[in-house]
Amino acid sequence: MTQGFVWQPTEELKSSTTLSAFLRRHGLADQDALLAEADSKPAWFWDALIHFFEIRFARSYSSVLSTPNGIEWPVWCADGTTSIAWNCLGRHRDGPAWSRDAVVFESESGAIETWSYARLDAETARFANTLRAAGIEKGDAVGLYLPMVPEAIAAFMGIIEIGAIAVPLFSGFGYRPVADRLKDAGARAIVTCPEMMRRGKRVGLLNTVRTARAECPEVQTVVLCRQGVDFEPTPEETIWSTSVPATPREGGYPIFAAETPAMLMYTSGTTGKPKGTTHTHGGMLAKNALDMGLCLDVRAGDRLLWMSDMGWIVGPKISVGCTLLGATIVLAEGTPDWPQHNRIWQLCTRHGVTVAGIVPTAVRQMMASTQDPLDGCDLQRLRTVISSGEPWTPEAWVWFFEKVCRRRVPILNYAGGTECGGAILIGTHHRPLRPCAFGGPVPGSGADVVDRSGRSLPPGEVGELVMRRPTIGATRGLWRDPDRYVMSYWREIPGVWVQGDLASRDADGLWYLHGRSDDTIKLAGKRTGPAEIEAALMATGLVSDAAVVGVHDETTGSALLCVCVPAEQCADAGLEATLAQAVAEQFGAPFRPRYFAFVSELPKTRNQKIMRRVIRSIATGSAVGDLSSLANPAAVQELTAAFATRSLTAKSAVTVATND
Repeated sequence: MTQGFVWQPTEELKSSTTLSAFLRRHGLADQDALLAEADSKPAWFWDALIHFFEIRFARSYSSVLSTPNGIEWPVWCADGTTSIAWNCLGRHRDGPAWSRDAVVFESESGAIETWSYARLDAETARFANTLRAAGIEKGDAVGLYLPMVPEAIAAFMGIIEIGAIAVPLFSGFGYRPVADRLKDAGARAIVTCPEMMRRGKRVGLLNTVRTARAECPEVQTVVLCRQGVDFEPTPEETIWSTSVPATPREGGYPIFAAETPAMLMYTSGTTGKPKGTTHTHGGMLAKNALDMGLCLDVRAGDRLLWMSDMGWIVGPKISVGCTLLGATIVLAEGTPDWPQHNRIWQLCTRHGVTVAGIVPTAVRQMMASTQDPLDGCDLQRLRTVISSGEPWTPEAWVWFFEKVCRRRVPILNYAGGTECGGAILIGTHHRPLRPCAFGGPVPGSGADVVDRSGRSLPPGEVGELVMRRPTIGATRGLWRDPDRYVMSYWREIPGVWVQGDLASRDADGLWYLHGRSDDTIKLAGKRTGPAEIEAALMATGLVSDAAVVGVHDETTGSALLCVCVPAEQCADAGLEATLAQAVAEQFGAPFRPRYFAFVSELPKTRNQKIMRRVIRSIATGSAVGDLSSLANPAAVQELTAAFATRSLTAKSAVTVATND
């Protein structure tokens, strides 16, 4: 391959993509030409995208984008009216997709449910009527506390259909984060189920909701689905049974102003309470058409498996994106590696998956197994793998590309955030691949890599990932807190949106992520992202997972603290010295780690992002902040105990390393 490329698209592949069809329609030579045109003429681009994907407007907008109140508060699709349910379900009525699979679900026991688009539409209408009967109206917030089951898609669509605001909640939350979000949203209802299965164990949801409701008097109604266990409903609990398919919908779909809020999605901040990001009907439709349709090339007839949760942006994204495009959503109960180590690839085989989502952490777990990840699997129908959640290590990327993708299937990296409604950086089938690389920014965002003053950095230099343009998928402020929104995203470097990620690009136009910018470590006068040092630790083969943070040192300014999960049979007395030497050999003596701690697991979010701020806070003895997105609370207790036994000298004086 040329210049280190490990995969290059053929001309035949490129010409067959949705992106090529868009380029041909507008007379653009290639992806670079599109990026230049979209960044210089964002209003043209968003209008062209909406028309290309035939997003329906009952009343046309007078302008697609204007900024009378500044770049922080753009006005989108002024005067236009539309709706998500009408576009994602109603558009398929009387078309070829109506009888095709909309949702396929497989439980941990292997039971399979299949809903056509016709049935998904009928169940959505039935759920919407259940909410109406309970007195839920336009503008009311409704919690969505369900695992990834077919009813989760129908409930999400049904809430939005009546003009209410869906508040997706991570199905692994305990009562405290559920109560906090319901109270902050002012939710009037919540939909849940009695329990779910995870790794062969029953996990209760209804009891969590009942405990949370004791603190949430505004929540008047609980809607219950999938009642497969004995329980006694309270007067406030309404049954929504899908055991008998719903009758076809009667009537049409309510239509709303394009900027009507459809979803309130919470994302945890480093400090303070979680931030409520607000997303609209028009914004979610256009953003998902861009990310999933134009860039990732999801099309009608595709079958997509991306194991996640409705409480993370991926759940709503596949709900809107797949149905808008006429694809099939493949859902699975539980985890990707239970009861079989390669369950995710067995699911892909059984259900003819063409597009699969993965997180690098799951790949590192696969690497630790001695078993063939594709044993008994056939991935010939798979044409795309989407990666999200965290940066790759080169070793994991190469292993996955060779062992699972068989050097045939491209890995399209995807990174952005809840706040921007999806991607800032994304892969496409038009770009060659190097390990860990992104194909580039999404069009229309004005994405850039800058220094702390906002100056663009040349290829090869690491800086802040920013957006210089408003983007239609971004949050319309923060829920009931406009000042925090402006300060969080638009004031750190005035005039640009700061995402909080470190990025770089190379001379060939490929982009790379290097971790969170608030995780930046400054050693010997150089700013370093933790992912690079973590990759060096992982490359030794002696640890299966690693997290690196910087702590204050009186002499050098910062010192490295490494928290590692030893590989099997590698936790010997010399492990710390061996790892420290490996880092020093690769990065130089100033980068030799000062402190180590060894644990059985790292604190992570549900979508497998390492919570480095939690590690740093425990090490420094400072407040850990919001932990509601933590997937494994026991890791915090273990980490606290591990630090108590390590030689963190002058621990009380340690402070967080600065980002300067």
